Amino acid sequence: MEDVSDFLADVSSIVWGPYLLIPLLLGTGLYLTFRLGGLQFIKLAAALRLGLLKRRDAGAEGDISQFQALTTALAATVGTGNIVGVATAIGIGGPGALFWMWVTGLLGMASKYGEAFLGVRYRRTDSAGEKSGGPQYYLEHGIKNGFGKFLALMFAVCAFIASFGIGNMTQGNSIASNVEHSWSVPTWVTGLVLTVLALVVLVGGIKSIGRVTAGFVPVMIIFYVLGALYILLANLSALPAALGQIFTDAFTGTSAVGGFAGSAIIIAVQFGVARGIFSNESGMGSAAIAAAAAQTTHPVRQGLVSMTQTFIDTIIVVTCTGLVIITTGTWKEIDPETGEQVSAALMTGQAFMHGLPGQWGHWIVTLGLVMFAFSTILGWSYYGERNAERLFGRRAVTPFRVVFALVVYIGCTVPLSVVWNFSDVMNGLMALPNLVGLLILSGVIARETRHYLKHDPKLEASKEEIEAFMAERPGWDEWKAGDEIGSSHADRTRSRAEPEADRV
Repeated sequence: MEDVSDFLADVSSIVWGPYLLIPLLLGTGLYLTFRLGGLQFIKLAAALRLGLLKRRDAGAEGDISQFQALTTALAATVGTGNIVGVATAIGIGGPGALFWMWVTGLLGMASKYGEAFLGVRYRRTDSAGEKSGGPQYYLEHGIKNGFGKFLALMFAVCAFIASFGIGNMTQGNSIASNVEHSWSVPTWVTGLVLTVLALVVLVGGIKSIGRVTAGFVPVMIIFYVLGALYILLANLSALPAALGQIFTDAFTGTSAVGGFAGSAIIIAVQFGVARGIFSNESGMGSAAIAAAAAQTTHPVRQGLVSMTQTFIDTIIVVTCTGLVIITTGTWKEIDPETGEQVSAALMTGQAFMHGLPGQWGHWIVTLGLVMFAFSTILGWSYYGERNAERLFGRRAVTPFRVVFALVVYIGCTVPLSVVWNFSDVMNGLMALPNLVGLLILSGVIARETRHYLKHDPKLEASKEEIEAFMAERPGWDEWKAGDEIGSSHADRTRSRAEPEADRV
């Protein structure tokens, strides 16, 4: 088993290394930023207003509101990566790694917009009347010939497998181990409770998940961010130096693990980008699945709403964690028991304990991790379900929900070193076809975005106004109809070809 774990770790280091996913992720984000004219910067305020304040498009087709689609995607991304992942990046790459997490987040907003736009643009209505979309559909229907189908199936298989790993067992394991460490609760008890809670929510499908995440996710984020802001205010005098070190170390390299400057810069970039993507999932294609279920009057509108997920995850939550770790000096603290640097698993908790009185720091981090990880289970259950539907048909959805909930118990009660490494590999492999697809379909994304924003720059148009300026636009009638082509090749009874103008 140790040999298997080592092999998977080696594969993961290649997939997530500086020569494959990192340049592809950054390059795709940069390219889409250029083609979209810096959309994530100039439309951020309007997108936040649409997603957080307006929350829904009146009369739009879909299963859940735009806000619920946003919180479902946030539920899947705001997880252990925001606590342990940030600590790992800073602990190994130094404070400069946080800068590269910011870069990843800002460029990733363009990728997140693109994949969410495509998720809604090419979504379909399954045999149960639910919207289904994501890379497993838009790669096949947006790209001509067998290459698109190959990319779609590759994504579906990897995402389906990854949902049981990074979206299930690893999250349950993190919850159970932390609860056992903090309150001496046996892992099997935690596993049983989580399994029952997950089953109760998941059997109701996306509407049930959307209702839970809409109430749960904002509370957990505000709860965690307020604790971090208290610490930053208490350490306000250390904030300027911390910010200076972040920007300086990003280009000069002061790695917490030592080494010459050049290697430290590479480490800062590598871990900053890798952990940033692990946290916000921009470019992985997963958020497009949640976006496809949204009640929206146009793909551009949901794309902009989904884009704010990366901003909230990385620019707000990750920044809070990173600044707390740096301002309290915990990133270079030595564990007296081992004589080595404090482990990433304990670093954020130590930082909050230093910054808050009594046991408040310990409580906030432990409860935050429990809430973040459980919400990730809910979000990823939907991702796995939609890919199970794509591969095996609608009949697979209910059994998947039950099995997914039961697997949570396994994650809570068994060691998962192999699962962690395998999940990293699967996450990387599901990102590859999606990123290739985003580059190929960038023309569709840019063309339709320009047309929409030309007529509705403030995102205030009504459904009737949108239909008026979208009339006779290639593919518009088909999108409104929501082609009922079935969920998979097993279910499919008919399929209308995409208009050539919207195919590549």
